[in-house]
Amino acid sequence: MVQLDDDILFLIFEELINKKSLYSCLLVNRIWCVAAVPILWKNPELLLQYEKYEKTEKLFNVILLHLSEESRDDLKNQGINNLIMETYKRPLFNYINYWKYLDLYFLERLISSKKIEKSKVSNVRNEIIKLFINNNTNFIHFSIPQYYQPQHVFGDELCFAELESFQCDSNTNQDILKGLARICKSIKKLRFNFDCESTDISGFIELIDAQKNLNDVNFINTLKLNKSFCKLLEELVIKHADTVQYLRISWEPITKFLSYFVNLLCLEVEVPYHIYWNWNNESLSLPNLKILKARRILSEILVDLIKNTVGNLSEVSIFCSGVNDKRLIQVVYQNCPNLKYFKISLASNVDILISELENLLNHCQLLNGLIINICDAFNEFNWVKFFEILAKSSPIGLFKFKFSSDWIIKLEDVKFFFDNWEGRNSLSLITNNHNYTFNMKAKQQLEELFKEYKTKGIVKNYFIGFNGFYTNIYEDFIWT
Repeated sequence: MVQLDDDILFLIFEELINKKSLYSCLLVNRIWCVAAVPILWKNPELLLQYEKYEKTEKLFNVILLHLSEESRDDLKNQGINNLIMETYKRPLFNYINYWKYLDLYFLERLISSKKIEKSKVSNVRNEIIKLFINNNTNFIHFSIPQYYQPQHVFGDELCFAELESFQCDSNTNQDILKGLARICKSIKKLRFNFDCESTDISGFIELIDAQKNLNDVNFINTLKLNKSFCKLLEELVIKHADTVQYLRISWEPITKFLSYFVNLLCLEVEVPYHIYWNWNNESLSLPNLKILKARRILSEILVDLIKNTVGNLSEVSIFCSGVNDKRLIQVVYQNCPNLKYFKISLASNVDILISELENLLNHCQLLNGLIINICDAFNEFNWVKFFEILAKSSPIGLFKFKFSSDWIIKLEDVKFFFDNWEGRNSLSLITNNHNYTFNMKAKQQLEELFKEYKTKGIVKNYFIGFNGFYTNIYEDFIWT
C-alpha cells in the first residue's frame, strides 16, 4: 500500500462529508489513527446529536479521565465519588486539546445528566472548565450560558483569540463580553439569544464593534422587544453592512437598515407572535439574495422582495398568511428559476397550493427539495390530488420531501403516491405529525409501508417524526 504523508491524510479526512466514516480509519494503522482523531474530536457534540444517552455518558466519562490526580482527589474529598472510577488510566490522546467547538450549554447538559448534589455541581463544573480553558487549547467556536462568571473564563482566555463564532444570551455577564472584545477580533458568526430584555448590553456592543469581518449575525428572541432596543441593535449591526452576508432577526424592522446590506446572501425573519408585519422597508432590493426564510410577513412585502432578487434565490421558506397567498406562490415560480429548495407553510386557503403546484414544478426545474406544512383545521387538504401532481410533474432532480400536517395522511394516499412515483429517483422522505405520539398503530402501519417500498427501490430513506406543523424552519433543508 502506498504510504501517504500525514498532512495529506489530514487534508483528505477533513473533506469527508460524513465524519462518522472516519471511525474505520482509526483501525487502519497508527498513522491513520493519529490523523483521524483530531478531526473526530473537533466537535464531539455534532457527532452525538442524534445518539442515545449511553453514548453521551461515555463522552462525559472520557472527559473525566483527563482530570489530574489532584483534581480527582479534590472531588473525592468533597464526597463526589460516583464520577471517579477506581481503576484510572489516562487516555492515549489528550482529546480535549483537539476540541475546537466549546459549547458550555452542552457541557452543562452532560453535568446535569449525572446525579450530583446541587451544592457540589459548581465544584464539578470548575474542574471540567479548567480542562478546557487553558493555554493548551485553541477554540474557533464558543457558546456561554448566562450564569457563568468572569473567573470561569479569564486567566487563560487566549484560547479564545482565534474565535470564528460565538453565542451568548441577553443575561450573559457583560464583563465576560468586554474581555472577549479585547482579544477576539476575527469572529465571523455571532448568535445573540434574547430570553429577556436586558438593560445592559454594553459588553455585547463592545464585542460586535471590535469585529473586523463579521459575516453571519443571528438575533433570536422569544419575546416582543421594545422599539428603542430593536433600533439600537439595527444601528449596531449596520456598521458591518459591507461584510454581513447572513442575517437573521426576530422583530419588525424599525429603520430601513436592511437596504444597507447590499452583499446579503441569506435573510431570515421571524417573530414569535401571531402578528403580521408591515415593515418600514418599502421597495427593499437585495439583488444578491440566495436564501429567504420568512414568517409572519405580509405577502405584499414578500412579493416585492422576491421580485427584486433578480432570479438569484435558490432557497425559499415562507409562511402564508391567508391574504394574497396565491400571488405569492406565483411570484416565487415566476422569479426564481434557480430555486433548489422550497418550503411553504399554509394555515388557511390550503388548496391554493394544489392549484399552483404544477406551475411551480414546471417553472422550477432545478428543485431538489420540497417541504409542505399543512395546518388544516377541517382536514380538507386533497393529498391525493397533491400526490398525483407531484408524481406527474416533479423535475428529475426532485426526490427529497418533508410533509407535515395537523392530520395523519391516509395510508392509501401515501401508497398511491409511491405507486405513481415508480420509475423515478428513489425518495428521501420525512413525515411529521404530532398524532403519531399517541397513535402508535398508525405510525407502525406507515413504517411498514415505507419498508415495503424501500425494498422495491421506490424509497431510499425515510423518517417518521412527531413534531407536526410547528417544526423549526431553520433546519428545514438538512437532509439525511
